[in-house]
Amino acid sequence: MSSPRGVGPRDDIGADAALVERVLGGDGEAFAPLVRRYLQPAYNVAYRLLSNRQDAEDLVQEAFLTALANLRSFDRSRPFGPWFYRIVWTRGLNLRKSLARRAAEPLEAERHPGAADPSADAERSDLAETVLGALAELPERQRLIVQLFDLDGFSGAEIGEMLGLNPGTVRWYLHQGRRALRERLAPFQEALDEG
Repeated sequence: MSSPRGVGPRDDIGADAALVERVLGGDGEAFAPLVRRYLQPAYNVAYRLLSNRQDAEDLVQEAFLTALANLRSFDRSRPFGPWFYRIVWTRGLNLRKSLARRAAEPLEAERHPGAADPSADAERSDLAETVLGALAELPERQRLIVQLFDLDGFSGAEIGEMLGLNPGTVRWYLHQGRRALRERLAPFQEALDEG
């Protein structure tokens, strides 16, 4: 089942719990549907956190292995997605700290897979750079919440579970982030209105 925006699954607690029960009962194949359902949204979370395609892929693979190893600790009365995304988030923060300590020079920025080719349209490229620059100026938590909500389609509740925040706090960060983006992008809107 997908969200209204078509990105990021909405948990089917019963179906996910049944798959977990089968895995715990020895059916290793029952984990594959969970991987298929949560792979792309988990990658989106990992990429938002690490800004590097290969590191994000490695993180998601490691998170699935961790989830499988700790499946007995999963509370089957709750949604699987937020529990799994929390694993991705926590491991991602640890990986990011580790990479920062080892980095001798900054990592080259990568485009998110599926993004438009900036060389195809210079005007769109300039606008994209402006928006990305404005996003980069936001405090990290605001930036991540805006990206997870507006770009990746996660709900406020899912983001709250992932980050360990209550939904009201997520809404506050989202509101603050959007307001800051509007302020940073206002001069460009004025230029577009005049042109």
